[in-house]
Amino acid sequence: MKTISRDTYVYAMSPSNKPVLHINPGDQVEFETWDALQGQIKSADQGFDELDWACINPATGPVFINTAEPGDVLTVKIDSIEVDSPGVVLCGQGMGVMGEFLSGTSTKIIPIKDDVAYFSDEIKLPLNKMIGVIGVAPKEGEIPCGVPDLHGGNMDCKEVREGATIMLPVYVPGALLALGDLHAVMADGEIGVSGLEVSGKVRVTVDVIKNKKYPLPMIENDDYIMTLASDEDLDKAVDMAVANMIKYLTEFENFNEHDAVMLHSLIADVRICQVVDPKKTIRVEFPKKYLR
Repeated sequence: MKTISRDTYVYAMSPSNKPVLHINPGDQVEFETWDALQGQIKSADQGFDELDWACINPATGPVFINTAEPGDVLTVKIDSIEVDSPGVVLCGQGMGVMGEFLSGTSTKIIPIKDDVAYFSDEIKLPLNKMIGVIGVAPKEGEIPCGVPDLHGGNMDCKEVREGATIMLPVYVPGALLALGDLHAVMADGEIGVSGLEVSGKVRVTVDVIKNKKYPLPMIENDDYIMTLASDEDLDKAVDMAVANMIKYLTEFENFNEHDAVMLHSLIADVRICQVVDPKKTIRVEFPKKYLR
């Protein structure tokens, strides 16, 4: 297994990024990652107002996957996530859903031990380790790592966790996979702009699927298949994510459109991943036990 140091990172995903590693389909690779703030917060005395915003959401990589060509599907199985201690969480004036109601900024440095985050003496939170930023290069131009889109990016989806497989489109030869922005704890919405931001290590196994036009990005775990979509307008993101799941069910699972829509009303959950990035992210979860 090969390891990529956190000292090799990008702030934007782009076809012009130079790969730091070439691997083959089926290979496992370990990414060492910075936290989303790139280690800038050292104490609870610091807040959003002291950040260098040019150094936010670094993603380790990119990795060139041999044989991956435009039109393919890149699969990334998340084998393990290790998080460092402590983590940091922030909120403040003008930031996130409640920013207009806050004055000043507030920061907590939160120790982590034995899969528990110690928010306070009274409040101890079980970890739900996940990857905030994971994506590939877009077809052209560059997309900052803090922005989610069809290529993946900063989707802040808490289902991008151990045991899950995320499927991403390949737009350029090699795909150019990069990831970072780990969270030790995060709820759907991430309404205060930060989860429990941590550095750490992620081990993934990467593969390539040929000749499948899946409505990407998608996630699969033991229980669900999920479609994701991002847009500045939350309603549009919902429409896109649902339409993608309908497309998957009708084109790949042999459901007719009416059955697919009725099943959405009965068993498919529409959930918010995050509402604080430039584009908001929605996921639709469909139980795999009903797939054909």
